[in-house]
Amino acid sequence: MKPVKWGVLGASAFALNHMARAIHEADGAQFVALATSDAAKARPFQAFCPQLQVHTSYASLLSDPQIDAVYIPLPNHLHVEWTLKALKAGKHVLAEKPIAMKAGEIDALIAARDATGLFATEAYMIVHHPQWQRVRQLIAEGAIGRILHADAAFSYDNRNDKENIRNRPDTGGGSIPDIGVYAYGSLRWATGAEPTELSVRIKRENGVDVWAQVAGEMTGPEGQFSFSAMTSMRLYPRQEVVFQGETGLIRLTAPFNAGLFGEAQVHLYRKGQADHIERFPGIRQYQIQVEAFCRKVRNGDAYPWSLEDAQGTQAMIDAVFAVEKTSS
Repeated sequence: MKPVKWGVLGASAFALNHMARAIHEADGAQFVALATSDAAKARPFQAFCPQLQVHTSYASLLSDPQIDAVYIPLPNHLHVEWTLKALKAGKHVLAEKPIAMKAGEIDALIAARDATGLFATEAYMIVHHPQWQRVRQLIAEGAIGRILHADAAFSYDNRNDKENIRNRPDTGGGSIPDIGVYAYGSLRWATGAEPTELSVRIKRENGVDVWAQVAGEMTGPEGQFSFSAMTSMRLYPRQEVVFQGETGLIRLTAPFNAGLFGEAQVHLYRKGQADHIERFPGIRQYQIQVEAFCRKVRNGDAYPWSLEDAQGTQAMIDAVFAVEKTSS
């Protein structure tokens, strides 16, 4: 079967270090084009993909007839605009998270997806990782009984990088847009629950949130449970997710940047049973995300994260900011 031919809009460091390489190495994918006006930024991409065609504008890449799909790693506030342009140009789209700055903006993406018949989704790679698929299975099977509480924590420290787009309000910065997507979305995806009550504490610098503690209640198929989710760009790096049930507990030690932050491990603790650890070494979640995308495009295979899923997480983010405004 013909490979899906990919173009990348922008020579970001994340694209260079992770996603462009994943596209290049994924089965069923071929990295054929990059859009950047800076030849120096293109050279590291050409080092591992010598035949790469370099376009000097995003529009030029989108008009390239050989390209089937585009990956969009642009700053957050540009994701909707260029996703719509790519769909209009006849390309399938994988856009970085958050795919939009407001949940309502995703309506236009859903409409464009449905009108074109093309596939478009957010690059939410964790749902492709077997550790998360295993956790979702354990919860659904009742391995720890009914969920009573869940915790998610994700932090790093970039205080010395003032020009980083995550520290700038004009590029959609902040810890919640950047990593709240993981903390909130992972709880939603694993449990099928949605937030029904929120309390919020947020610290800001230069107009962006640098620390956020969100707590409240979520309601899912098995009822209501409490939750807490912390994100920060000013704390020592930490990643952890815990689900506490009536009869046991599940803990993920590297839930988001698996293999980079640490080895992906799922710890299972249950009453009257030996503690159990499942390890997932060597899993490259960016690569398997690309491969799943290509199978969806070529074969119509099931895909675990839709625009509607992304919209649900963005609605939770919107609700967090709305609570912040009313409580300030």
